[in-house]
Amino acid sequence: MTYHFAFSAPGITPAAVLEDFLHSVEDDAKAIGFNPVLVLDALFDTPERQKFARQLTTGARLENDKLKGVVLLRDGQVWHHDPVTGSCRIIPKRGVVLVVTDAQKCETVFGFFQFPATLHDLNGKAVVTTHQGKRWTFQNFVNSPDPRFRKIIKRFADAGYLDAERDEFKAV
Repeated sequence: MTYHFAFSAPGITPAAVLEDFLHSVEDDAKAIGFNPVLVLDALFDTPERQKFARQLTTGARLENDKLKGVVLLRDGQVWHHDPVTGSCRIIPKRGVVLVVTDAQKCETVFGFFQFPATLHDLNGKAVVTTHQGKRWTFQNFVNSPDPRFRKIIKRFADAGYLDAERDEFKAV
């Protein structure tokens, strides 16, 4: 069973506003027993930083007919490209995230990522519009009935950032 959640904020929202919000959630996370807790504002503009981004998110999923067949994408835009289905996982450009750690040393990430608005081929030509550049987005899940995760998600909901939530533990 899992607890799924998705967040978003308008793309024009300054990263500093999201970071301030996450710092307030950080205080709550510490008060309810998560430790350590960390807020990051990170650019993913080098291969090393993109590798770190992959530890934080799976990236945005995109399926588009323009990505089918022999399409050679410029490096640093996607982690995975399937030319048969035309799907790929887009690498974020930036992230503002909260990382919480439970007593078993399991880390869970909450926050917001920005993705490129377009993907480009090896020659720099725009191949496809991703529709990801208009919002800060994030989705994740936890395999835990721990009510502390629901308290954190409620903070996102109260702030107007929660897009979707599905708690399979409530069905039991």
